[in-house]
Parts: sequence; structure tokens; C-alpha cells
Amino acid sequence: MASAKVLVLLAILALFQVSRAAARRPGTLASSSRHGGTPAVMTVNGFQRGESGGGPAACDGRFHSDGDLIVALSTGWFAGGHRCHRAIRITSARTGRSVEARVVDECDSRRGCRGNIVDSSPAVWRALGLDTNVGEVPVTWSDA
Repeated sequence: MASAKVLVLLAILALFQVSRAAARRPGTLASSSRHGGTPAVMTVNGFQRGESGGGPAACDGRFHSDGDLIVALSTGWFAGGHRCHRAIRITSARTGRSVEARVVDECDSRRGCRGNIVDSSPAVWRALGLDTNVGEVPVTWSDA
């Protein structure tokens, strides 16, 4: 009887380990690392009509104000739209500041966007105390 209990306990532990490993696979909705977030490169993007962001946002088909705390995520992190309108927390490696921003668009990795990009509005840069003229900065991000 005791050996049956041990076998059941071992089976439960094995299933737990498998489920934790699956949650950490790249491209899934899990977005954490042992350092408090997923490492990324933040770039600046214009979300208003006629700006560098191109067409309307993938999540709602609209243009957005650059004064809004909004981002576009690389294709894998965008997760086929599953992160649309969800908040993420972005932390600057340079300033240590954090801000929550809403996902409104995809930075299409099939069309030149690297797979580790958080493409953000100028408002996100300002909230993090960063100069948009820098162009790229290291950040971490996680689901808020």
C-alpha cells in the first residue's frame, strides 16, 4: 500500500514538472523569467495615422494617440492576438522605472520585426524616463 502511494506521488510530481515546462515555452502566454520579466528590446513606434507604425492596430483596426501607454509585441509574444487589449508591465534596464501599457498591435516578425521587440509609443518612453532619440533600449516585460 505504501509503495502505491509513493508511485502516485511520483506521478503527480512528474505531471507538475511537465506542466511547468510547457508554461515556459517561447511563444506562449507565459512571460516571466527568474529576473522578474522577459528580456526584450524596446523600440519607439508611432501609432497615429501617417506615422512609422504603418496601418491601423491589429487588435482593433484603429489608429491610437502617441500619448497613450500602448505597445506592439513581436509575433510570438503577440500570440495570435491573445494579448490584445491586455496590460503588460515594462521595466527599463537603464532607469529601473516600470510602467503598464496596453497591447494594441503586432510587430510582425515575418516582415522584419525581430522576435524580441516591444514596440512602444512615445508616452511609454516618457513614463520610463527615456529619450526616444536613442531608438532602442533593453527592457524586461511581463503580463500585468
